[in-house]
Amino acid sequence: MYKENKKEYRPAWFLRNGHINTIYPTLFRKDPPVSYVRQRLITDDDDFLDIDLLKQSNTRLAILCHGLEGSSQSTYILGTAAHLHSNGWDIAAMNYRGCSGEINKQKIIYNSGATYDLNRVVEEYVQEYEEIVLVGFSLGGNLVLKYMGDGLYYMADRIRACVAVSVPVDLKAGSLNIGKKSNFIYESKFLKSLKIKVRQKAQQYPGFYNIDAIDSVRTLYDFDDVYTGPVHGYRDADDYYTSCSAKPYISSIAKPTMIINALDDPFLPEECYPYIEINTNENVTGCFPKYGGHVGFVQRGQSVYWEEEQILSFIDK
Repeated sequence: MYKENKKEYRPAWFLRNGHINTIYPTLFRKDPPVSYVRQRLITDDDDFLDIDLLKQSNTRLAILCHGLEGSSQSTYILGTAAHLHSNGWDIAAMNYRGCSGEINKQKIIYNSGATYDLNRVVEEYVQEYEEIVLVGFSLGGNLVLKYMGDGLYYMADRIRACVAVSVPVDLKAGSLNIGKKSNFIYESKFLKSLKIKVRQKAQQYPGFYNIDAIDSVRTLYDFDDVYTGPVHGYRDADDYYTSCSAKPYISSIAKPTMIINALDDPFLPEECYPYIEINTNENVTGCFPKYGGHVGFVQRGQSVYWEEEQILSFIDK
């Protein structure tokens, strides 16, 4: 049996539905007052990453990684940043390339396996803090897990732990699952935003992006097959998913890590609950509550959500 965090999430009755718990924070959560200070990091390929910081001379830093088409202003990032910051952690909230409100410079944008950009952020702050933890949500969860396990970059001793929330560790299975009719509203929202970015990049780099194919892109799988994969040097969507999925790397993670995936998450198929991989690695703990939706975990009437409590409890250990 896989190692599980046993603390239960007991939502109000009407939140015991994955879709409602997923949508509720977007509609009803009041964002906490967060006053970031922005720092722009220059990448090795002369692009930029905008990092939003909360600092109060702590010796511990949490690097937060958002999901698909999110940013440091996403509700779940703001909630997590506020909770951790009020409990003794400085915050570095990443904005991936093209996600900070300004389109990035290079041909590429961001993807689920872009650990080179996460490593750039780690290198910027690793000497400044005694402890660093990585916290990723959805796409960002895949990113931090892959970074922790793929062995491509030096893993500094000061990187102490990792938490991944609502994470599609099998990218192909997750992409196909979000293509279901029941997930139409989510997929449509993502595609609308992603297509805007493609049009912006096509203006920057005429001829590089296959803009003629944009109207034929009907699903996220199509988008990754036409754009994400080829733009980032992969043959197609399947090559991208195989190369960037975190699932094969979970067994290699050498630092304390927790994966929080609700069993009613509408985005996640059964392939995204890595029981076997967790069971082979004593460093990784599974936390798979019955309810929670996708980055939901609403605690009605409370400003702090359940997964934010779990993140703090785990990294404080």
